[in-house]
Amino acid sequence: MASRASETILRRQLREISRNGIPGISAGLADDNIYNWEVLLIGPDDTLYEGGFFKAKLTFPEEYPLQPPTMKFETPMWHPNVYADGTVCISILHPPGEDKYGYEDAGERWLPVHTPETILLSVIAMLSSPNPDSPANIDAARELRDNYPSFKKKVRALVRKSAEME
Repeated sequence: MASRASETILRRQLREISRNGIPGISAGLADDNIYNWEVLLIGPDDTLYEGGFFKAKLTFPEEYPLQPPTMKFETPMWHPNVYADGTVCISILHPPGEDKYGYEDAGERWLPVHTPETILLSVIAMLSSPNPDSPANIDAARELRDNYPSFKKKVRALVRKSAEME
């Protein structure tokens, strides 16, 4: 029964995103499975990621919206809050409840009121304002803090490469 409800919710949310649009973002099904979405994010203006075309997958569990999806960039990404394998690490994608490590309040983590739209807007915000104090990619965080020119050069090279792939 839960999967039936989550399918209905996801179909409605995909229709809303398609109809209303989110500037710089497009989303659709990766295959004919409502639980697997393909996403294309255009790097936000006035950021190091500006002009980049970043492909990602949003994978929803059958327990959605009670449990969060995962988001993983398929385009190479150099960012403190993205693991080396491309998995996005932001609070709203962490399972609901208390953080066993005490870094996040329960209210910062996944709540069923979040939607694919709020997730994608949070990822755009993450690209605009990397958080090196809570890194998924320690090397990127260290480079951002300690050698910004090198960090910038790496990101801009990825942006150019992503634009060539499009």
